[in-house]
Amino acid sequence: MGLYIEARIRADLDDLWTRTQEPSRHQRWDLRFTEIDHLPRAEGQPQRFRYATRVLPGLTVAGTGVSAGERERPNGTRTSALRFASAHPLSLLAEGSGYWRYIPDGDGVRFLTGYDYRPRWGAFGALADRLVFRPLMGWATAWSFDRLRLWLERGITPERALRNWLAELLVRALVVTVACAGLGLEQFLRLFGPLAASMAYVCPLFLAVAIALALFKAPLSGTPAARRCLRRPPTSVRVPRLLRTLENPR
Repeated sequence: MGLYIEARIRADLDDLWTRTQEPSRHQRWDLRFTEIDHLPRAEGQPQRFRYATRVLPGLTVAGTGVSAGERERPNGTRTSALRFASAHPLSLLAEGSGYWRYIPDGDGVRFLTGYDYRPRWGAFGALADRLVFRPLMGWATAWSFDRLRLWLERGITPERALRNWLAELLVRALVVTVACAGLGLEQFLRLFGPLAASMAYVCPLFLAVAIALALFKAPLSGTPAARRCLRRPPTSVRVPRLLRTLENPR
């Protein structure tokens, strides 16, 4: 089953197009890629590109792809379709295809993607993809789309958005750790004097509420969150003609 992600971004379509089509800007907000570079091309040929992801320090998995952009449609919609593949033996993703679509919508743009790929490593790869890699890719795509939205709508740079996310994640982890360990609970109860015994029954409830808030409370408005994006198409989404052309070249 292919992946689908959609975000509504209040921004100018040209600005959104630029920040998603220029490699130097794309790689800043897309968590899935560390590097994206256009490769030389002959006149009239589709644009080829190289992408790379740093998995661990000193270990980078790279691949190549080909893309095409359609800038003009009567209704203002734009589409960018691509095919991609990686020959790296450590890449679970063998080959795939997808598209980006930009649909003007009032004072903003519906920015959406649909893509699918074939995993390698046989039955083990198929299982690892279904249980781990595909859900992770869906989350990373949605998180990145919201990171892009914050950049366009609020001027929060991708680098700052990442710091916001890490800081909030750290705070939530500290709250859960402290609440689960009950650190300082005895000293805290002493502040209530004769009511300490009664408060001892109430404190676990407060700790449970603190844990629930840390785990499930919506992220702050300046923090990227995958949950803000649609993960299923609201209506039937047709595969763009550009994508069919790339998948069946003549």
